[in-house]
Amino acid sequence: MLDQMKKLMQMKKQAEQIKRDLEAAEVETNAPAGIKIVINGTQKFKSIELDFDVLNKDNKESLEQAFLKGANEAILKSQAIAAEKMKAMAGFPGF
Repeated sequence: MLDQMKKLMQMKKQAEQIKRDLEAAEVETNAPAGIKIVINGTQKFKSIELDFDVLNKDNKESLEQAFLKGANEAILKSQAIAAEKMKAMAGFPGF
């Protein structure tokens, strides 16, 4: 029983470290139309930068589509980072 408790405490520490690592990791994507999106490994947006040249009324729809594409790409990249970090925990001995 004590051995199981030690393993659980180790898992908790490892999970906390993974969370810190994901919060510190940053993913950047440069979508078409001059949009740069940065999110962290927990999928929280850190910044969005728009090239001033793309801001006009005539390209509103294409700009919105480019933003969606960039946001989705950034999220996929952050999910890949999270999955890689979680692989280590999934192989935790004894569980």
